[in-house]
Amino acid sequence: MAEVAESTLQDLEARFQEGDIRALARALTLVESGHPLGQALLKRLRGKGQAKVVGITGSPGAGKSTLTDRLILEARKRGEKVGVLAVDPSSPFTGGAILGDRIRMMRHHQDPGVYIRSLASRGALGGLAGATVAALNLLEAFGFDRIFVETVGVGQSEVDIARVADTTLLVLTPAAGDAVQAFKAGVMEIADLFAVNKFDLPGGERIVQELKSALELSPPRPGGWRPPIFPTVAATGEGVEALFEGLEAHHQHLLAHNLLEAHRKERARFEVESVIQEWGRRRTREAEEVIAQVAQGLLSPEEAAKALLGLRPGSGNGEGPS
Repeated sequence: MAEVAESTLQDLEARFQEGDIRALARALTLVESGHPLGQALLKRLRGKGQAKVVGITGSPGAGKSTLTDRLILEARKRGEKVGVLAVDPSSPFTGGAILGDRIRMMRHHQDPGVYIRSLASRGALGGLAGATVAALNLLEAFGFDRIFVETVGVGQSEVDIARVADTTLLVLTPAAGDAVQAFKAGVMEIADLFAVNKFDLPGGERIVQELKSALELSPPRPGGWRPPIFPTVAATGEGVEALFEGLEAHHQHLLAHNLLEAHRKERARFEVESVIQEWGRRRTREAEEVIAQVAQGLLSPEEAAKALLGLRPGSGNGEGPS
């Protein structure tokens, strides 16, 4: 059995290295499902590429998918090979997802230089699927020059994108209270650039002024970066070229100040944490008796968690299994 698995792994890796798009799709499916073959392949391929990773976040209806579609066009004009990971919300009841972002990017489906993959969030509160970083590593290894990661769009819990992407773009819209929500949620602190999309609607200039005022009071980002604000109308493409140049300027800033390595390390930390969280979710689904004891007041949540983790009853958070 081990020999068959190794043979299958070598065959998949060889086709992947040759640029077979079907091998990439197969690898992504294996990784997303947590299959051992996918994990083994990922271990061999990790760190092979160095793409420019852009995270695109913002509230639902801000036009993230349409804006991403336009940014893909800009990247292709510059000869870049583009990968897109679109994280769609999962149903808390069925676990299913609409995976509808591809619909808004259909113009690219025949372009061999663009690969779009939808992922289900599977209950991840940070707006990212647990397998997102693993999929991102595979796209990098496949040789994409730029990768866009578009998140679910769930507001205050959507700060995880800053731990995964090299550059984080926050998309806001006028007349929807987005700016105020951003200030409340602290999402202002994660954005490297701001796009005020649907700028042709009333209130666009007001949002820009509010953002400028808020940014004047916030501390500068690492290396002294000051987040710029770009008015855009994704439906027509207005302002998108300038926004793309802003993304490129931030990447050059990261290179100039040797900040990319710290980004990649934080991405790996997020990936490990995601695996631990997913493991914990599985354990709690299987531990009905322990959960029932918590509901009855026989165990505290902390005692139950320690029991599931195999920790000693009196051990602290930093101690390992007994």
